[in-house]
Amino acid sequence: MENIVVVGAGQAGAATVARLRALGFMGQITLIGEEHAPPYQRPPLSKAYLLGDIGVDRLYLRPESFYAESRIDLRLDTRVDAIDRADKVVIAGGQSVPYDALVLTTGSVPRRLPSDMGGDLAGAHVVRTLADVDAMAPGVVDGARALVIGGGYIGLEAAAVLRKRGMEVTLIEAAERILQRVAAPETSAYFRDLHRAHGVTLREGVGLTCLTGVDGRVTGAILSDLTEHPFDLAVIGIGITPATALAEAAGLEIENGIRTDAMGRTSDPSIYAAGDCASLPYRGGRIRLESVQNAIDQAEAVAANILGADTAYVPMPWFWSDQYDVKLQIAGLNTGYDRVVVRDGGAARSHWYFAGDTLLAVDAMNDPRGYMVGKRLIEAGRSPDPAAIADPVTDLKALLQA
Repeated sequence: MENIVVVGAGQAGAATVARLRALGFMGQITLIGEEHAPPYQRPPLSKAYLLGDIGVDRLYLRPESFYAESRIDLRLDTRVDAIDRADKVVIAGGQSVPYDALVLTTGSVPRRLPSDMGGDLAGAHVVRTLADVDAMAPGVVDGARALVIGGGYIGLEAAAVLRKRGMEVTLIEAAERILQRVAAPETSAYFRDLHRAHGVTLREGVGLTCLTGVDGRVTGAILSDLTEHPFDLAVIGIGITPATALAEAAGLEIENGIRTDAMGRTSDPSIYAAGDCASLPYRGGRIRLESVQNAIDQAEAVAANILGADTAYVPMPWFWSDQYDVKLQIAGLNTGYDRVVVRDGGAARSHWYFAGDTLLAVDAMNDPRGYMVGKRLIEAGRSPDPAAIADPVTDLKALLQA
């Protein structure tokens, strides 16, 4: 194998090329990205970066010099237009780039409002890329009025940052509660109370009819309850979708993302996928994981498998979210839970998801011990006594030796 091409210069793409070199691959590596900046962290964009606490250089995953020093051909500002599977080349920037193995780390794209709902008005922002946040920043000023559309983690994190910047924030969620798709009612209630305590006007069961504007700029919104409100800025946090257009055009199998096997191979054995764009087998079904941890771990597993490791990637999901002074850490996946056990330690609180007697996941709010113990138990396939979890005098660490 002489040429490995990676399409998508985000977290997964950067992890793939770095791992290939670390494992001793000496051939040609080409990393192609559409953005102007070298691979960078996305989570701090809407938090520390938007707040002005860190500069752009601190977002970079590695110094730009790393790629040249590692003999990685980093091509930025470059769009891949097509994959020619027969000739094993990608068409990028008007050039044909040959590959023996191709890795798609194309990530995901934010859902946007259609134009008839005001999605193309200036002042209507999604939060995904460095350019998105740089475009939003001038409107994030003390006293301005912001509408956040969507009560998932993207919307809640945006609301927290905008409040920290002194903005008047209204958050709407069309479902009956925030975090409905991803968390238990107990977790929803915790974050509902948190945001209201920080002055966010939070309205559940209320959607958006349309944004309104003057001279092409957002000036307000009409909500689904037919009320109209003035706003200076809107943040659209209604989810993301896997970036599969390139793979679809190449005829690869798609199933809620680019379908891969446990090794990360797509329906074409010379093409792999990793990160947000990839759908992988998990516990008899298929999942797609949107997290930094999965992007790194899956990409590194793919790099090893390209070089012959032939080892199945078994995800051990974990996630996090920072809102105000609360750090939420999540271990596991709560799909299929039928009971939530609450452990209330005052400032530290955790919600433990069970299916019958089996522990599935933990939401830990300012509770690093609960998170650490829960994560280790889940990864070991062990389930503690729910009554012991609920009892605040239980030493959680002792459960690891039980």
